[in-house]
Amino acid sequence: MIQQLLAGVSAPEWEDSIRLLGIKLINVSDFTELLLRLIINTALLFIIVHFMYAKNSRRKDFYFSFIVIGVIVFLLCFLLSSVKLELGFALGLFAIFGILRYRTDAIPIKEMTYLFIVIGVSVINALSNKKVSYSELVLTNLAIVYGLWFLEKRLAIKQEASVQLIYEHIDKIHRLKHDELVEDMKARTGIEITRFEINKIDFLRDVADITLYYNVNTPSKSI
Repeated sequence: MIQQLLAGVSAPEWEDSIRLLGIKLINVSDFTELLLRLIINTALLFIIVHFMYAKNSRRKDFYFSFIVIGVIVFLLCFLLSSVKLELGFALGLFAIFGILRYRTDAIPIKEMTYLFIVIGVSVINALSNKKVSYSELVLTNLAIVYGLWFLEKRLAIKQEASVQLIYEHIDKIHRLKHDELVEDMKARTGIEITRFEINKIDFLRDVADITLYYNVNTPSKSI
Protein backbone atom coordinates (compact mmCIF):
# COMPACT_ATOMS: atom_id res chain seq x y z
CA MET A 1 0.00 0.00 0.00
CA ILE A 2 2.78 2.42 0.91
CA GLN A 3 4.78 1.50 -2.20
CA GLN A 4 1.75 2.13 -4.41
CA LEU A 5 1.22 5.45 -2.71
CA LEU A 6 4.85 6.48 -3.26
CA ALA A 7 4.77 5.37 -6.86
CA GLY A 8 1.56 7.22 -7.63
CA VAL A 9 2.46 10.67 -6.35
CA SER A 10 5.47 12.93 -6.42
CA ALA A 11 7.57 13.63 -3.32
CA PRO A 12 5.83 16.88 -2.37
CA GLU A 13 2.41 15.32 -2.90
CA TRP A 14 3.43 12.34 -0.75
CA GLU A 15 4.52 14.65 2.04
CA ASP A 16 1.27 16.61 1.90
CA SER A 17 -0.86 13.46 1.78
CA ILE A 18 0.34 12.11 5.14
CA ARG A 19 -0.99 14.32 7.91
CA LEU A 20 -1.99 13.95 11.53
CA LEU A 21 -4.69 16.32 12.79
CA GLY A 22 -4.02 18.53 9.79
CA ILE A 23 -0.26 18.75 10.39
CA LYS A 24 2.28 17.10 8.09
CA LEU A 25 4.19 14.28 9.74
CA ILE A 26 7.41 15.32 7.99
CA ASN A 27 8.66 17.97 5.65
CA VAL A 28 11.86 16.54 4.23
CA SER A 29 13.39 19.80 3.06
CA ASP A 30 12.64 21.69 6.27
CA PHE A 31 13.76 18.75 8.42
CA THR A 32 17.05 18.50 6.51
CA GLU A 33 17.62 22.23 6.89
CA LEU A 34 16.88 22.06 10.63
CA LEU A 35 19.28 19.14 11.10
CA LEU A 36 22.08 20.79 9.14
CA ARG A 37 21.75 24.16 10.87
CA LEU A 38 21.48 22.49 14.27
CA ILE A 39 24.71 20.58 13.66
CA ILE A 40 26.50 23.75 12.55
CA ASN A 41 25.18 25.79 15.47
CA THR A 42 25.91 23.13 18.11
CA ALA A 43 29.43 22.59 16.80
CA LEU A 44 30.07 26.34 16.87
CA LEU A 45 28.67 26.63 20.41
CA PHE A 46 30.95 23.83 21.56
CA ILE A 47 33.99 25.52 20.03
CA ILE A 48 33.14 28.87 21.61
CA VAL A 49 32.25 27.52 25.05
CA HIS A 50 34.83 24.74 25.36
CA PHE A 51 37.86 26.10 23.53
CA MET A 52 37.34 29.85 23.98
CA TYR A 53 35.54 30.30 27.30
CA ALA A 54 36.43 27.25 29.39
CA LYS A 55 40.07 27.21 28.34
CA ASN A 56 40.60 30.85 29.28
CA SER A 57 38.45 31.15 32.37
CA ARG A 58 38.61 29.56 35.78
CA ARG A 59 34.83 29.56 36.06
CA LYS A 60 33.27 26.41 34.65
CA ASP A 61 29.82 26.82 36.20
CA PHE A 62 28.46 28.57 33.08
CA TYR A 63 29.60 25.81 30.70
CA PHE A 64 26.33 23.88 30.87
CA SER A 65 24.19 27.03 30.79
CA PHE A 66 25.85 28.45 27.66
CA ILE A 67 25.40 25.23 25.66
CA VAL A 68 21.78 24.71 26.73
CA ILE A 69 20.76 28.35 26.22
CA GLY A 70 22.38 28.40 22.79
CA VAL A 71 20.59 25.26 21.62
CA ILE A 72 17.22 26.32 23.03
CA VAL A 73 17.45 29.80 21.52
CA PHE A 74 18.34 28.28 18.14
CA LEU A 75 15.38 25.90 18.23
CA LEU A 76 13.00 28.66 19.36
CA CYS A 77 14.11 30.97 16.58
CA PHE A 78 14.13 28.31 13.88
CA LEU A 79 10.77 26.76 14.71
CA LEU A 80 9.09 30.16 15.13
CA SER A 81 10.77 31.79 12.13
CA SER A 82 7.55 31.46 10.13
CA VAL A 83 6.07 34.19 12.33
CA LYS A 84 6.21 37.53 10.52
CA LEU A 85 8.01 39.20 13.39
CA GLU A 86 11.42 37.56 13.09
CA LEU A 87 13.41 40.71 13.88
CA GLY A 88 11.18 41.74 16.77
CA PHE A 89 11.26 38.20 18.11
CA ALA A 90 15.07 38.14 17.99
CA LEU A 91 15.38 41.52 19.67
CA GLY A 92 12.93 40.36 22.33
CA LEU A 93 15.15 37.37 23.08
CA PHE A 94 18.16 39.63 23.33
CA ALA A 95 16.28 41.85 25.77
CA ILE A 96 15.12 38.95 27.91
CA PHE A 97 18.49 37.26 28.16
CA GLY A 98 20.34 40.56 28.28
CA ILE A 99 18.79 41.37 31.66
CA LEU A 100 18.91 37.79 32.85
CA ARG A 101 20.16 37.36 36.41
CA TYR A 102 20.33 34.10 38.29
CA ARG A 103 19.00 34.27 41.83
CA THR A 104 22.12 32.75 43.32
CA ASP A 105 24.66 35.12 41.80
CA ALA A 106 24.96 37.99 39.37
CA ILE A 107 26.51 37.13 36.01
CA PRO A 108 29.98 38.69 35.65
CA ILE A 109 30.68 40.98 32.71
CA LYS A 110 32.73 38.49 30.70
CA GLU A 111 30.22 35.68 31.22
CA MET A 112 27.47 38.10 30.19
CA THR A 113 29.43 38.87 27.03
CA TYR A 114 29.78 35.19 26.19
CA LEU A 115 26.07 34.73 26.87
CA PHE A 116 25.35 37.52 24.38
CA ILE A 117 27.65 35.84 21.83
CA VAL A 118 25.99 32.45 22.32
CA ILE A 119 22.52 33.94 21.85
CA GLY A 120 23.65 36.03 18.88
CA VAL A 121 25.25 33.09 17.10
CA SER A 122 22.16 30.94 17.66
CA VAL A 123 19.86 33.66 16.32
CA ILE A 124 22.06 34.18 13.24
CA ASN A 125 22.17 30.46 12.44
CA ALA A 126 18.43 30.04 12.97
CA LEU A 127 16.97 33.14 11.30
CA SER A 128 19.25 33.59 8.29
CA ASN A 129 16.91 33.18 5.32
CA LYS A 130 17.43 31.42 2.01
CA LYS A 131 19.13 34.50 0.55
CA VAL A 132 22.09 33.68 2.78
CA SER A 133 24.08 30.73 1.43
CA TYR A 134 25.63 28.11 3.65
CA SER A 135 29.09 29.29 2.63
CA GLU A 136 28.23 32.79 3.90
CA LEU A 137 26.82 31.31 7.09
CA VAL A 138 29.94 29.22 7.70
CA LEU A 139 32.18 32.20 6.93
CA THR A 140 30.28 34.32 9.45
CA ASN A 141 30.64 31.64 12.12
CA LEU A 142 34.36 31.24 11.39
CA ALA A 143 34.81 35.01 11.62
CA ILE A 144 33.19 35.01 15.08
CA VAL A 145 35.40 32.14 16.26
CA TYR A 146 38.55 33.77 14.88
CA GLY A 147 37.63 37.08 16.48
CA LEU A 148 37.21 35.44 19.88
CA TRP A 149 40.46 33.52 19.47
CA PHE A 150 42.32 36.69 18.49
CA LEU A 151 40.97 38.60 21.48
CA GLU A 152 41.65 35.77 23.93
CA LYS A 153 45.05 34.61 22.71
CA ARG A 154 46.80 37.20 20.61
CA LEU A 155 45.79 40.30 22.49
CA ALA A 156 46.15 38.46 25.81
CA ILE A 157 43.40 40.46 27.45
CA LYS A 158 43.73 40.26 31.21
CA GLN A 159 40.74 38.73 32.92
CA GLU A 160 40.13 40.20 36.32
CA ALA A 161 38.41 38.26 39.09
CA SER A 162 37.64 39.17 42.67
CA VAL A 163 37.35 37.56 46.08
CA GLN A 164 35.80 38.82 49.31
CA LEU A 165 37.98 38.96 52.42
CA ILE A 166 37.13 39.64 56.05
CA TYR A 167 40.32 41.22 57.37
CA GLU A 168 40.91 41.41 61.12
CA HIS A 169 44.12 43.48 61.30
CA ILE A 170 42.24 46.73 61.54
CA ASP A 171 45.37 48.65 62.49
CA LYS A 172 46.70 48.23 58.94
CA ILE A 173 43.64 49.87 57.40
CA HIS A 174 45.41 53.18 57.06
CA ARG A 175 46.50 55.28 54.11
CA LEU A 176 50.12 55.32 55.28
CA LYS A 177 50.20 51.53 55.61
CA HIS A 178 48.97 50.73 52.11
CA ASP A 179 52.01 48.69 51.02
CA GLU A 180 52.12 46.80 54.30
CA LEU A 181 48.42 45.95 53.98
CA VAL A 182 48.86 44.67 50.41
CA GLU A 183 51.86 42.52 51.33
CA ASP A 184 50.01 41.01 54.28
CA MET A 185 46.97 40.12 52.16
CA LYS A 186 49.23 38.62 49.47
CA ALA A 187 51.01 36.51 52.07
CA ARG A 188 47.72 35.33 53.58
CA THR A 189 45.89 34.51 50.35
CA GLY A 190 48.69 33.75 47.89
CA ILE A 191 46.95 36.00 45.36
CA GLU A 192 48.91 38.48 43.23
CA ILE A 193 46.64 41.40 44.05
CA THR A 194 46.30 44.08 41.39
CA ARG A 195 44.01 46.31 43.43
CA PHE A 196 41.59 46.15 46.33
CA GLU A 197 38.55 47.98 47.65
CA ILE A 198 37.58 48.47 51.27
CA ASN A 199 33.83 47.99 51.35
CA LYS A 200 33.18 48.34 55.06
CA ILE A 201 35.10 48.90 58.29
CA ASP A 202 33.63 47.66 61.56
CA PHE A 203 35.55 49.21 64.44
CA LEU A 204 33.33 47.49 67.00
CA ARG A 205 34.37 44.04 65.78
CA ASP A 206 37.82 45.15 64.55
CA VAL A 207 37.27 43.73 61.07
CA ALA A 208 37.08 45.12 57.56
CA ASP A 209 35.26 43.82 54.48
CA ILE A 210 37.72 43.99 51.57
CA THR A 211 37.38 42.96 47.92
CA LEU A 212 40.61 41.72 46.34
CA TYR A 213 41.08 41.90 42.57
CA TYR A 214 43.56 39.77 40.63
CA ASN A 215 44.26 38.67 37.06
CA VAL A 216 42.92 35.21 36.28
CA ASN A 217 45.80 34.37 33.94
CA THR A 218 48.42 35.31 36.54
CA PRO A 219 49.57 32.25 38.48
CA SER A 220 49.02 32.47 42.21
CA LYS A 221 51.10 30.94 44.97
CA SER A 222 48.14 29.21 46.58
CA ILE A 223 44.44 29.99 46.73
